[in-house]
Amino acid sequence: MHSKFTILCLLFLTLAGTVSAEEQRETQQERDARMSWWREAKFGMFVHWGVYSVVGGEHNGKKLPNSAEWMMNRGKISIAEYSKYVKQFNPTKFDADEFVARAKNAGMKYLVITAKHHDGFSMFGSHSSPYNVVDATPFGRDIMKELSVACQKQGIRLGFYYSQAQDWHHPGGIGNNWDKSIQRVSNDEYVSEKAAPEVRQLLTEYGPIGIFWWDTPRAMSEESFNSLHSLTKLVPDVITNDRLGNDFPGDYKTFERKIPRSAPPGKDWEVCMPISGSWGYKLGDNDFKSTSTLIRNLIDIASKGGNYLLNVSPTGEGTLLPQAIERLEQIGDWMTVNSESIYGTTASPIGAFDWGRCTMKSAKSGSSANSDDDSQQNHLLYLHVFDWPSDGKLMVPGLKNKVQTAHLLANGQVLQTEATEDGVLVSLPKTAPDSIASVIAVKVSGPIETVAVTPTPDGKGELVLTADSSYINNNEGSREATVREHDGIPHVGYWLDDQASVQWDIKITQPGSYVVSATLSVEGDNTTFRVGPMGGQIEATVPSTGGYGKYVERSLGTLQFDEAGETIIQAKPVAGKWQPMNLRQLKLQKTEESK
Repeated sequence: MHSKFTILCLLFLTLAGTVSAEEQRETQQERDARMSWWREAKFGMFVHWGVYSVVGGEHNGKKLPNSAEWMMNRGKISIAEYSKYVKQFNPTKFDADEFVARAKNAGMKYLVITAKHHDGFSMFGSHSSPYNVVDATPFGRDIMKELSVACQKQGIRLGFYYSQAQDWHHPGGIGNNWDKSIQRVSNDEYVSEKAAPEVRQLLTEYGPIGIFWWDTPRAMSEESFNSLHSLTKLVPDVITNDRLGNDFPGDYKTFERKIPRSAPPGKDWEVCMPISGSWGYKLGDNDFKSTSTLIRNLIDIASKGGNYLLNVSPTGEGTLLPQAIERLEQIGDWMTVNSESIYGTTASPIGAFDWGRCTMKSAKSGSSANSDDDSQQNHLLYLHVFDWPSDGKLMVPGLKNKVQTAHLLANGQVLQTEATEDGVLVSLPKTAPDSIASVIAVKVSGPIETVAVTPTPDGKGELVLTADSSYINNNEGSREATVREHDGIPHVGYWLDDQASVQWDIKITQPGSYVVSATLSVEGDNTTFRVGPMGGQIEATVPSTGGYGKYVERSLGTLQFDEAGETIIQAKPVAGKWQPMNLRQLKLQKTEESK
């Protein structure tokens, strides 16, 4: 066994060296060509399905914590016990054509499914392990093969999720520290005997593979990492995520369950998120996101230049729950009308708005159709309006381009626009075409031109000032406060110096009283700081929140603005009463009495 593994390692190291040279030779143009379909797609279906779906995450009548696919781990279920669920896995209602059609009708362009999750069970006819759906279950069918055929038939790109390090069934897999009956072997043996051969099989025997989706990178040897990485080059056009480990960046960055406030600079990226609370089917999981949330998530992600991989969870019978089907159909209805505002778009060139989001496409025309000169191109801005203005006036702040045309995607109605000092004003009909997100297509001339717009309270009198839009005044020579992140959300951190302050430029359009609150975290005792405009600040004392990672929103008091106009809002420590804190945002809300 040892000599066999040594030979395999030498082979894989040779391949890895070749791969490295090939990767270095990939030009930006070649990379763009390889990534083009994925960037165009924007929206995909994630599927977590396996043995755990038989009992919906319950074991011996006990509901286990976490997502259902972790039930073996959370319940400390032995391999022998877990095997009884394998013998019950018989999803006779599964229809690959129908399943793929649900993704396609929802507007999804690719599908990624768990070929093997951490429990070690292969959802395909593995040549390397009998612990698979064909050989070990009464179902006896290769689910991945059926999905491959259905995806090719319906024009959906297929991708495989594969848990490369964790395997709670194989004696060399990482993660199972509770089953004492396991006769351990090395993780390298697991990779050479099972993981690497299965990855090779998935890449070479299941038709065109668009994506290989790694998960939970753990401490494998460099040889094992290299062996797995090299195998993806068997499919030169395959796209991989960033979870193989050992500093392999993959082709795109993965965000799980959260949407970043801003796009990671210079990277392709994707948000994966379950449609409900659990990734795998879980009994009693009623935490389904609303259709409105799902559609607005898709829009928000596209407006920042990312992709949305939305997870669904088939039951042990092989079907989706009615709640999931209903939401997919409703998303599909919205996409039927508005998909051009999602597919092939790029990030908003003018940021986000309190009324919604924006995506963009270039719109070449006439003699400039074959030109790469951006100055010769027109652009289409898609304005996704979440909050329809009651006065029928929508401001696109900071936009200075000449507008050629504007119309609603829902019905083609032409809209009038007006260039103003603050941006472009769009006149809207009284009623929104869509209660979730109405889309306006605005065609503008030339490269996008914008000017910075001072933040102002919205129509409801609310103004949110985030950490990443602040200016930090650090005291020279001291430890500098900086914008950092917790859970993907920016905050002003390392705020140790009581002489440092944070400020925002704002514009008050309606004088009056505003309640100010802060979302922050404090680890030590009470901390005291002053907040508000110069000459009108109030002093606020905030108790400990229980740690720097525990954020709460605290009301700080009321600020008075007697005149309209531009001003500065500042947060500044009170010397002698200051304990370091992290500050995510300030929020100003006009009081009812002063509206």
